[in-house]
Amino acid sequence: MKGLILSGGKGTRLYPLTYTRAKQLIPVANKPVLVRVIEAIREAGVIDIGIVVGDTASEIKDALSKRTDLGVNITYIPQDRPAGLAHAVKISQEFIGDDRFVMFLGDNVIEGGITELIQDFANNDWNSQIVLKEVPLAEAKSYGVAVLNPDGSVNRLIEKPPEPPSNLALVGIYMFDHHVFEAVNSIQPSKRNELEITDAIQWLIDHQYRVYPHVHQGWWIDTGKHADMLEANDYVLDELQPFIAPDAIIEDSQLDRRVSVEAGAKIINSVIRGPSIIGENTVIKDSYIGPYTSIYHDVEVEGCEIEHSIVLENSKVKHLDVRLQNSLIGRDAQVSSDSIGKPRALKLYLGDHSKVWIPK
Repeated sequence: MKGLILSGGKGTRLYPLTYTRAKQLIPVANKPVLVRVIEAIREAGVIDIGIVVGDTASEIKDALSKRTDLGVNITYIPQDRPAGLAHAVKISQEFIGDDRFVMFLGDNVIEGGITELIQDFANNDWNSQIVLKEVPLAEAKSYGVAVLNPDGSVNRLIEKPPEPPSNLALVGIYMFDHHVFEAVNSIQPSKRNELEITDAIQWLIDHQYRVYPHVHQGWWIDTGKHADMLEANDYVLDELQPFIAPDAIIEDSQLDRRVSVEAGAKIINSVIRGPSIIGENTVIKDSYIGPYTSIYHDVEVEGCEIEHSIVLENSKVKHLDVRLQNSLIGRDAQVSSDSIGKPRALKLYLGDHSKVWIPK
């Protein structure tokens, strides 16, 4: 079996962060979402993985090449334009060959991994299996939804129906055998000029191939928007086994038991409340870091209060007289003020290399 990860999207809903960064490389609990997807596939026993890449290919390749902990064989598959999920399958046929494979969207975070899903597919003679998640019926119109037959197989799929006939939403994880290539080579582009994976799966159903669902019971987040990214960070921090690296320096500070501190970090005269994580070589001084906060590597925080936020690498947040909360701060950003006073709330979505000065 092989894995296929789709990482070619531009991430426009995450602007300004994704003006200068692949959305799949934004970290959740200090680990890039794409790395979490790779680990989920590897933990299910699949080590040959194709990654479909687009405009951000060089950044993705560079980031993954620096990691020594992945334990998988990666093949990059270039996609010249975002032409739909089924198009990504179509251009991956040479890599996949006749193998069964799991396809995973590279910006999804899911509870519990996919080992059970892969075992389920391996133990049956199904041609496809799709992961579904129950959502409130009022929200189902924002997703592709599935209608099931009495025997539990999939009857039909509808993409973003105005009046959903079901609350079973497509999660973005799919299992296929080689018959899917018949489908993607037979369907026509949709109104938005893309080859839709829902059309390909419906083609399989209409041609009597066996398509079954796996209804996921845990949480699942598509990290395509700012609020989703923060919510995924919350979930993963809740699951993180706290640790403090042996070489971390902690002086005159209070850390509760749910705080993780990575190698080389320094925490001085500060209070850290978990669940939270402080990245490698980051310095926290005279500050309060509240729950559900991830501070990435090589960050400087001084004289600040930060809560329920993600701060990316090489940023500096100093001497704010308001509390920074519910915020995403990009790489190499600078946020500062010339005064310190009673905290008020400040909410920011800052792209890389931003500078924000907060006046008194």
